[in-house]
Amino acid sequence: MHVHTLHKWQHDHHFLDEAAIASGQRRVLCVVALTAVTMVVEIIAGWIFNSMALIADGWHMASHTAALSITLYAYWYARGHARDPRYTFGTGKVGVLGGFSSALILGVVALLLAWESVDRLASPLAIAFDQAIVVAVVGLVVNLASAWILRGGGHGHSHVHDHGHAHEEDHNLRSAYFHVLADALTSVLAIVALLSGKYMGWAWMDPMMGIVGALVIARWSYGLLRDTSPILLDGGVDEETVGRIKETIESDADNLVADIHIWRVGSGRMAVILSVVTHQPRPPEHYKALLKDHSELAHITVEVNGCAGKSCLPRKQTT
Repeated sequence: MHVHTLHKWQHDHHFLDEAAIASGQRRVLCVVALTAVTMVVEIIAGWIFNSMALIADGWHMASHTAALSITLYAYWYARGHARDPRYTFGTGKVGVLGGFSSALILGVVALLLAWESVDRLASPLAIAFDQAIVVAVVGLVVNLASAWILRGGGHGHSHVHDHGHAHEEDHNLRSAYFHVLADALTSVLAIVALLSGKYMGWAWMDPMMGIVGALVIARWSYGLLRDTSPILLDGGVDEETVGRIKETIESDADNLVADIHIWRVGSGRMAVILSVVTHQPRPPEHYKALLKDHSELAHITVEVNGCAGKSCLPRKQTT
């Protein structure tokens, strides 16, 4: 057999949804640019007007820009190495890894916010309410605009569609959205606390709202870690999906799925390796054809084992 004839049985392992990735990358780039500009303006304004509140929020925006840059880098890396043969099943999990990394950063932010808030409760500091309120309002406007951009200008951010099939959500974009949402939440809580302190004398509300914000951010971090870590460990495929695939194979002839492994290789894309035991062995292409309606399966490997005796199909005997 000549090498050039092997192309009939070969295929690529490019499982990225290019349109969704490009859209997410553009939106995150816009948010990074908006955040960076706000950062520069606040730092310069703080220096000119001798406002430590503005300077502090400017550096906060700098850390926010750095965190969002992880999301942007993940998109760039996934697209740039999508066809790199060193990645056996492509770079579809790079976005999930970006989401996981951002979730860790969110967790650290929650811890730092809680620590600082508890410290402020124990040792209150004088608050420049007017300047702080202005900074919080500006931050809220910027973050609401960023959230709107990340949601596609009002068209939703959770799922993308390709040829009529709903895909798994983009964890990389979701992490960026949570970063922006976390900042918007802290701005809202800060405004409430500062207004309470200015007009009602409740200075304790400022650190208390910080603790509330830390708890909410920690919950978002945990949710993102819970959703991304199983995928990175080749898990996270629900039993219903596994059952449907097995049922499709076993509904044909006297097939029995002896072994099956399913894992995610990209947004809404899965790979499956299954071992079939049957009295009527057919070529692997036959079993792949049975799974043609399972559009989420981007890569299928089938092992066919012939069975000579009835005892090798115990479950079929009982039906």
